[in-house]
Order: sequence, then structure tokens, then C-alpha cells
Amino acid sequence: MLLPEAIQRAIDAFAALPGIGPKTASRLTFYLLRDQAAPLRETLADAIRGLGEVAYCKECFNFAAPGEDLCPICADPARDPALICVVEEPLDVLSIERTGIYRGRYHVLHGALSPIEGIGPEDLKIKELLERIRREQVREVIIATNPSMEGDATAMYLHRLIAPLGVKVTRLARGLPVGGDLEYADQNTLRDALVERREMGE
Repeated sequence: MLLPEAIQRAIDAFAALPGIGPKTASRLTFYLLRDQAAPLRETLADAIRGLGEVAYCKECFNFAAPGEDLCPICADPARDPALICVVEEPLDVLSIERTGIYRGRYHVLHGALSPIEGIGPEDLKIKELLERIRREQVREVIIATNPSMEGDATAMYLHRLIAPLGVKVTRLARGLPVGGDLEYADQNTLRDALVERREMGE
């Protein structure tokens, strides 16, 4: 081994992150080895340790602060509980929130249906979504899954389950590129997709 074990372990850990290859992992590691990066090393280590304390919101399954049952959005009485936007991942909540126009609440599925990857309905927070709709007086569910094969399959599956409950089901308008992720959509495109959402089944 050309490098000390501690350095190689750090490089391997960075390289295991999505979007980071071996070269970037090495650059990050060697930057953190510099003397002036010592405070950053401590801050980074504390921040990573703190991730283990983050919990899930018991209502929407977005992230919640340690010791809190609800995320800030579900705990906000100004948000409309009759309007639920269904997204694949917590990052999608941040993307929609940046548009500044949505005042409802969310439901995070934590993935999308993908038979190839072995992800079925039981692996997502679909049962919890249906329980929420039955429990609360929901008037509209906005399906905001990604415009991909998996996202479309998930949207159609949810539509078949929700429509019989007498709830309006809409889908984000197709201003979003097919195969893209909400996380990477610009604010204007995402805002237009929200405003121009259509009822599913049309």
C-alpha cells in the first residue's frame, strides 16, 4: 500500500459517495490533511456524527430534528393539510420549497417503484400515504415523482390507489425533462410545473 491506511480509508469513504470519483476523493482527503484544514476536519467529523441523530417525521417521512416527531413543514399550522405533494426523496422537498409558491404539505416515498432493482410498493411509504389520505380530509394529492420510467410507473400506481378514495390526483406538468430529477430542475421550470399541474387520467 502506497498510502497510510488512515488516508486510504478516507479516500475510499469519499469515493463511495455518489458523484465523487477516485481523483476527487483523493483531492478532498489531501486537502483535509493540510494544517489549515484542521478546524474543518473537526467540524466535518462532528457534522457526520450528528447525522446519526436525525429522525424521520412521523407524518410525512421527511427529515425531522432529533427528538422531534414532526418536521418543520408538518408542524407549521399555516401549511394546508388538505393538499399533499408526493415526492420520491427529501431533496425533492427542498427543490419544491425553493419555488416559494407551494403552501401544502408533503409525503416522501423514499424511492420509486423499480422491479429491476427489486423495489416494490412494500418498500416505499405508500401504505402510510393511503392511511393519511383516509385519516385526514385531503382534497388533492399532487404526484411529483421524477419524470422517468420509475417515476411515471409510481405515479400511475398511486393514481390507481388514490382515485377511488374520491381525492383529486394531479401530476406535475411536463415542463420537466424526461429522465431528469427534481433535484436538478431550475426554480422557474419547477414553479411552472407546479402551477400547470394536471389532473391524472386526463
